[in-house]
Amino acid sequence: MNQSLEKKHVSLRDAEKKAEDLFKAIEEKGILRGGVTEKQINQEIYELAFQMFGIKKYWHKRIVRAGRNTLYPYRENPPDLTVSEEDIIFLDFGPIFEDWEADFGRTYVLGEDPMKIKLRNDLEQAWEEGKAFFQSNPTITGSELFAFACDLAKKYGWEFGSPIAGHLIGEFPHEQIQGDEVENYIHPDNPVPMREPDQNGQTRDWILEIHFIDRELKIGGFFEQLLTVE
Repeated sequence: MNQSLEKKHVSLRDAEKKAEDLFKAIEEKGILRGGVTEKQINQEIYELAFQMFGIKKYWHKRIVRAGRNTLYPYRENPPDLTVSEEDIIFLDFGPIFEDWEADFGRTYVLGEDPMKIKLRNDLEQAWEEGKAFFQSNPTITGSELFAFACDLAKKYGWEFGSPIAGHLIGEFPHEQIQGDEVENYIHPDNPVPMREPDQNGQTRDWILEIHFIDRELKIGGFFEQLLTVE
């Protein structure tokens, strides 16, 4: 591995580790709770991230979704909800650490609702299966991994809730790396092998995101992290 690629991977791993530490602190400080709005939780997480790491920049909008809002994929902007004492919540944050992007998503359950707990647990297991499928298929395309993610949703008894199952990740600003072309996403119309280098001959690194929903129960959940950097 050349030095520039190794530096990139070290930086991406470090950014994700810091995002993981942030999410642990969110739990420990009891920020996720009933009786407050999604917007208020979002602001408290922003303040915590600044205190811990001095983060002011995020490469995409910060997402806190609870209750029926967990049905909505990234591009939607549902109205701000007040979190209930028995709610399901997911977070999707893209903080920037020293000009390197992280993208981290997790689901949390307030209370003891068995279906919500099942959903939270299924998401992590499905993500690991998606990673294993990627690793076992050297020529896998974006469309093939997206189809596998949709099959995972059915396997676990859910519906896949997003039009994509992930995207490229790298150095900020993200817009220089990722446009709207489907080749930059784990997308049903992306026929390009995910391990194929970019136009500059550089390795492309990916985020895998799993979004499962149940429209009748009006709940959804989300799990995402680095797929390609070990």
